[in-house]
Amino acid sequence: MSMTDALASHVDATYDELVDVRRELHRTPELSFQETMTSAVILDRLAAIGLDPAPCPTQTGAVCALEGGRRGRTVLLRADIDGLPVHEDNGLPFASRVEGTMHACGHDAHTAIALGVASALASHAEELPGRYVFVFQPAEETVSGAQAMVDGGLLDRYRPEAAIGCHVASALPVGLVVARSGLHMAGVRGLRVSVEGSGGHGALQPRQGNVVLAVARFADLLDRVVTELESDGTPCVCSPGVLSAGSAPNVVPTEAILLGTLRFFEPEQLTEAERRLRRLAEDVMAEFGVTVRVEQTYRTDAVRNDAALTEIFLGAAKEVLGDSRAFAPGSPTAASDDMSVFLDRVPGCYAFVGAALPDGSSGNHHSPAFAIDEEALRTGSKALAAAAVALASQRD
Repeated sequence: MSMTDALASHVDATYDELVDVRRELHRTPELSFQETMTSAVILDRLAAIGLDPAPCPTQTGAVCALEGGRRGRTVLLRADIDGLPVHEDNGLPFASRVEGTMHACGHDAHTAIALGVASALASHAEELPGRYVFVFQPAEETVSGAQAMVDGGLLDRYRPEAAIGCHVASALPVGLVVARSGLHMAGVRGLRVSVEGSGGHGALQPRQGNVVLAVARFADLLDRVVTELESDGTPCVCSPGVLSAGSAPNVVPTEAILLGTLRFFEPEQLTEAERRLRRLAEDVMAEFGVTVRVEQTYRTDAVRNDAALTEIFLGAAKEVLGDSRAFAPGSPTAASDDMSVFLDRVPGCYAFVGAALPDGSSGNHHSPAFAIDEEALRTGSKALAAAAVALASQRD
């Protein structure tokens, strides 16, 4: 039996355990940098596999390294672990027990997949080349956890020569793995727009100084910030997520807040969008007689996959899943991920794993209805295990 087949067989044999851990995590989601219970579950599972934790550069999250029995490269395998401030509403028997918080993007699945890979590789460690560093990263949803780990010396400690990971996709049929060479996912900037005006009685201030009307106009025109900006057929996106203003229906407040995101692919697109944001702020100030300030609250750049390593990744995935099950998509996605922080420093590949429910009821990412087909755990574990070994086997 080949090593690829042996690893796949191990995943099949332990699949029920992957489902169990995913559901355990799904019931108790935690927000960014608050993942204490999640981290404890991960450490317990690693200990059960026989792996000892390594120093983790962040207060939450976990790191461990598995040494193969033969010479080879060091491969970093990353999984994000945090949930979102979303109330779950999909009727799952293992739905979130935490009010207002759920795994609405599949990070529970990513964690289970990485643990599945760790178990498979650990069961054949003496026969494997290289070293495998498993990184369970906090705070992806605020695109700040990867940078915190890097700032804490993670890459300096292990000096990985390749970095891989995966993200489940609720719109992609289960059983598929896709990864695009080069530009794969958008960069993002978090936006905070504060609007200040004179405020007053609702009957006496219909327009000038009215921050509610001003912030609503700003939100309505945000899409113009990225008009005709696109890469390989995928448009940039600028959208509002939160509007906050007022305390009573007959009082025009003195301040309103908009929180949103700007998603882009190339640096020049970001520069142009920032220029348009400034112009939009000037136009709203002139129209409503208010003050508008635009700030960037968080940031991460585009996810770019290394061409050569992506070819190796997809080749390994094809070997274990079948030739028609792994391929490169034609266009990048406007979603963002701070896996970019690792891939900006280490060549590697970040892939999407199909997770759509067969009846089409999966729901969108970040929505209360989000749900996945748990067969994605099997697909992702097999693909990442095979790819990790293939990359560790590469010679200079």
